Amino acid sequence: MSMTDPIADYLTRIRNAHIAKHDRVDVPMSKVKLQLSRILKEEGYIREFEVLEAQPQSSLRVYLRYDSTGTPAITRLARVSKPGRRVYRKAGEIGPVLNGIGIGIVSTSKGMMTFDQAQRTGVGGEVLCEVW
Repeated sequence: MSMTDPIADYLTRIRNAHIAKHDRVDVPMSKVKLQLSRILKEEGYIREFEVLEAQPQSSLRVYLRYDSTGTPAITRLARVSKPGRRVYRKAGEIGPVLNGIGIGIVSTSKGMMTFDQAQRTGVGGEVLCEVW
């Protein structure tokens, strides 16, 4: 079965796991999801992630982060660019998310990076999602 938007599926699985207070969530593996997980870990939104090798397709296990009261580290995940409506921004048009509280993830010609990294590098690209 083919999926039209694997990034939206990845974000929805994380969102649903947070609502159900799960410690971890498994998602089908892809290079894009691996890079998204790397950025979320670097920015402190998830604890860890690991690749589970299996046949016919590997999985990505994402360990979610909660504070001491059980509140998720991720308040909101929003998909910006969709298969039916792609959103692109130039380096000068990339601004802070929620006045700097959140992050935006952009896919550039130099790889996937946060809005801040893209601004410092001086590249633009497709805006994948915003997290806060």
